[in-house]
Amino acid sequence: MKQFFIALLTGIFIFPLISEADPEGIWVELSPTPIKRTESSSALVGDKIYLLGGFTPNGISNKVDVWDPESGTWNQIIPLPRGLHHTTASVVDGKLYVIGGFDSGTWRAVNVNYEYDPEIHRWTTKAPMPTARGAHAAGVVDGKIHLVGGAHRKLFNLVNTPAHEVYDPKTDSWQTLPPMPTARDHLAVSVAGEKLHAIGGRVDVNYNNNLDTHESYDSKTGNWNQHASLPTARSGITSQVLNGLIHVFGGESGEGTFIENEAYDPSTNKWKTFNPMPSGRHGLASVVLKNQIHLLTGGPNPGGGGSNTHLVFKLNSL
Repeated sequence: MKQFFIALLTGIFIFPLISEADPEGIWVELSPTPIKRTESSSALVGDKIYLLGGFTPNGISNKVDVWDPESGTWNQIIPLPRGLHHTTASVVDGKLYVIGGFDSGTWRAVNVNYEYDPEIHRWTTKAPMPTARGAHAAGVVDGKIHLVGGAHRKLFNLVNTPAHEVYDPKTDSWQTLPPMPTARDHLAVSVAGEKLHAIGGRVDVNYNNNLDTHESYDSKTGNWNQHASLPTARSGITSQVLNGLIHVFGGESGEGTFIENEAYDPSTNKWKTFNPMPSGRHGLASVVLKNQIHLLTGGPNPGGGGSNTHLVFKLNSL
């Protein structure tokens, strides 16, 4: 049985979650985001956290909120050229790239590719992604952005694509690589040891058909490989690498949202359970900053809603 504590310390709420299985990890609540969102994206640009797009109480957002860890405050910058949800955000050489997603309530997939330069505060349209899709995932390997999976509309239905396309910001060009073996959407991607790990997800945007699939792409061999399955099949998740482990957070199914925090060790091909989130979220965003994982926004209930939650997970030893 898990016990929950709330302590007030210098204006920050701390949630130490004690688990009989594994007591590792501490949760801290920071200043909430300016607006409630779900299915938004985030990235670390310099030393600041950028949070963009997603569903909000006012519809699909193009707003970009920036959190400054020095002041602990949120500010807005120039918005995205258009509102997007289920998009991706990646950083290469200090510039932010927002690629793909859906731009309407009917989930119309787009192939847009926007670059934001924080030095001149400007968005620029770059070469479009070959396959229009949303609810895909992205990871950066050797300065190139790999985008895998997702869904696009076929007649009246949203269906999966196994597309694996790579964008090179230096040449503003695309390359098509071997497709992901298991086509899926709402998955998580993290890069560990220069390998792109694609974890979890769902089939054809149906959260009643969640997957525990775990596959990785080796950029040196050009091959996909299978690994130990995600212990809890789920989708609408996020993942980050901390202390060499790939942590997978949250998600949703037809029965509710997930609090799970399960971490994969590439060196042993095994999973380990860490202290769970204080409450379930899906469609949440995340970044790593100074050995801490920041989890942002996300829906508390399956299929919709949003929150302005800003949580930090850190290990006891870091």
